[in-house]
Amino acid sequence: MSDPAVEVENVAKTYGETTALSGVSLSVGEGEVFGLLGPNGAGKTTLVRAITGTTAVDEGAVRVFGSSPGRIDRSRLGVLPQSFSPPGRLTARELLSYYGGLYDRSRPVDAVLDAVGLADAADTRYANLSGGQQRRVCLGTALVNDPDLLVLDEPTTGIDPAGRREVRRRIADLAAGGATVLLTTHDIDETERLVDRVALLSAGEVAATGAPSALVREHGGAPRLVVETAAGPEAVGDAYEVEATDRGLAFPGVDPSGIGGVVEALDDRGVEYAALRWSRPGLEDVYLRLTGTGTTRVTAGSLNEVAGDGGGGSQ
Repeated sequence: MSDPAVEVENVAKTYGETTALSGVSLSVGEGEVFGLLGPNGAGKTTLVRAITGTTAVDEGAVRVFGSSPGRIDRSRLGVLPQSFSPPGRLTARELLSYYGGLYDRSRPVDAVLDAVGLADAADTRYANLSGGQQRRVCLGTALVNDPDLLVLDEPTTGIDPAGRREVRRRIADLAAGGATVLLTTHDIDETERLVDRVALLSAGEVAATGAPSALVREHGGAPRLVVETAAGPEAVGDAYEVEATDRGLAFPGVDPSGIGGVVEALDDRGVEYAALRWSRPGLEDVYLRLTGTGTTRVTAGSLNEVAGDGGGGSQ
């Protein structure tokens, strides 16, 4: 990994009786896209606030480019909060000009508009933009100072699928250009599409850190074939490892080339079945396995349903 842009060592933070962070350690290399993945209440936003210097930690240390967050030149950081509502009467161009004027040096507004895909909507009032366009304006305000570290707290929250795809594409473009990006999300699909490495957070702790594909290989478990049937494992005999499920029988470790053999074995034994489903473990399976936060599948690529708020907005 390259030299660290962000270093977090044994950080702890509590709000009253609620533990937001408990001994969190991680590092983000320069030029890396690093994700913090976890359900609401996992501690993601608290960690972002600690890294950007807006929250003091109770224990541990945070360093950004080798300095404490309070000492870093603020122009080196670009931050997009989870909730950000600029004045609706201003146009995209006016908003970026305003935020650019807060710095001694800033990028040309037209260049930022182009970078976030808003050149054609530059003179449209913020209130009249679509949800995805509005979020791209907000992304632009975090880019206008040409930061060395871009921190995005749930950058696609609250926008429609088309808007999410466009914002993700813009973030991917920034990453391809060498930007260092730290983003929080509870969206599995977003994580797998965007990040080089990810830290899985649960209840204020890091369960694992690594590249999504590496985490799946190490912790995801074997692929499995699920057969919807009323038959029990004994009907298959001992030719395959088989497990009973609420929908029928599961055959762990069966890859696509082995499905035909299972079907032949079922037919030979006269086992009737309604459907076959093969699946490969993914990052969602890894998260559930490592954190023990639930056993049901989450929906829409999101971890919102895996765990409760655990303290809600304070985190």
